[in-house]
This record gives sequence, structure tokens and C-alpha cells, in this order.
Amino acid sequence: MKKLGGWGEETAVSYLRKKGFRILARNFRSRFGELDIVAKKDQTLVFFEVKTRKNSDIMKPFESVNSRKQEKIKILASEFLQKTNEGYRSVRFDVISVIKDKTSYLIEHIENAFD
Repeated sequence: MKKLGGWGEETAVSYLRKKGFRILARNFRSRFGELDIVAKKDQTLVFFEVKTRKNSDIMKPFESVNSRKQEKIKILASEFLQKTNEGYRSVRFDVISVIKDKTSYLIEHIENAFD
């Protein structure tokens, strides 16, 4: 599963760069957990949670980002902001779902997935 997750994050980074995002951090860790990707576009800082699944899975990847996971991401985002101490016009939380089957993949990018 770790191999699939790593592939999904690499795929998400490539997608985000094509969309004009500048990647600021990957796998930002603290005692509270880990942020998958932190990126900037214009004056907006975006915290990305990346979920990767095989096509045969029943649940859509983004559905696993429940309220408990959202709270954890918010705490990590606050820590990131304190450490970087940069000003941003806005901050948001997005989820990227990467669904892979044997020969292809599908990316779903949900902007403002939660507040």
C-alpha cells in the first residue's frame, strides 16, 4: 500500500505543477502527523491530502478524509504556518483522489474540500 500511496503522491505533484502550483513541502511531519503536499498558487496556500486507491476499491478515495482527519490536517497546517511565518492572502484545504487501474489513472481534485 505504501508503494501505491507514494506513486499517487508523485502523480499528484506532477498534476499540480502542470496546473501552475509551486510545491513548498512534501510529507511535512510533526508529532501530530503528516501533510502530504503544501503548495502555493498566486497568493493562496493550499494544503493537499492525497488519497490513492485501486480502481477495484469500493469507496472513493476522498471519502476517507473524515472529520477526524480534517481536524488533524488543520492542526498540522497551523503548525506549518507558524514555522514558515509567511503571509498568504488565503489558505485552503484540497483533496486529490488518484484512482489507478492496470493501464491508466484518474485524478479528482476537490478544491475547498473542507474549512
